[in-house]
Amino acid sequence: MEFNLNKSKKAGKIVAEAREYGKSLIKEGKKYIDVADAVEKKIFELGARPAFPCNISVNDIAAHHVPAFGETAAFKSGDLVKLDVGAHIDGHVVDTAITISIGDNAENKNLIKAAASALDAAIELAKPGVSVSKIGKVVGETIESLGLRPIRNLSGHLVELYNLHAGISIPNFDNKSAVKLEDGMVIAIEPFASTGNGYVVEGSEREIFMLEKIGNIRTGREILEHIATEFNTLPFAKRWLVKEFGALKVNLALKEMLAKGILRDYPVLDEKKGSKVAQAEHTILVAEKPLVLTKL
Repeated sequence: MEFNLNKSKKAGKIVAEAREYGKSLIKEGKKYIDVADAVEKKIFELGARPAFPCNISVNDIAAHHVPAFGETAAFKSGDLVKLDVGAHIDGHVVDTAITISIGDNAENKNLIKAAASALDAAIELAKPGVSVSKIGKVVGETIESLGLRPIRNLSGHLVELYNLHAGISIPNFDNKSAVKLEDGMVIAIEPFASTGNGYVVEGSEREIFMLEKIGNIRTGREILEHIATEFNTLPFAKRWLVKEFGALKVNLALKEMLAKGILRDYPVLDEKKGSKVAQAEHTILVAEKPLVLTKL
């Protein structure tokens, strides 16, 4: 399959609409899972498919929190909420994120401003021949100018057909990389601003999985077939499988598939306990005049 810019543009408009819809739902007392389900449903309704599960990461959780089946957690006053959403049309993946404050909070506002301003500055540099380290430098300096830290072990990424993280990373600091952007690349730039240490660690929670290869399993062969057919090589939520096949069968199948390297998992990524993290993200077509695909 060849890259089709029109499909990426259409997916970008859809995911932008779904992102703004999700933003409108995030309020004190609302359950995470209800927002995630509604955003994912909206993507289908608008004519695309989720490229990965809707991430809802709050406060010191920087990324990869996806509500589990039956989760009851709800937003509280003072929370800083990252809503990270992806969509695709025939594998043309787009990825976007926004951060929302629950209530009026000065610290949250500063974090949101830092991530958003860093993203705006980075987008201007998304041109052929620009090194990824130059983008990282402006991201890091913008965040630090507001008294915060960029998260150094999270980064943006090249996007290709059915491949969300396609090999090239777009750093949030000057990593001295000589890698340069090329005309026509599709990249996701995602600054993370933090009041913590500027590094994330893997937590124990794992609700996101991705198919690595096809293999033989004893338990849940129909689950593996479903994964390959429905998600291809894009990340999916355990919650989606539980709705289809039930928790017991899914747990047994996932355990075996992980052990055999058929699947990989994505642990939740935590900053320093008690800190807060903001994220902003767009998917951009690299060109002399960069094209943001994930704007309405």
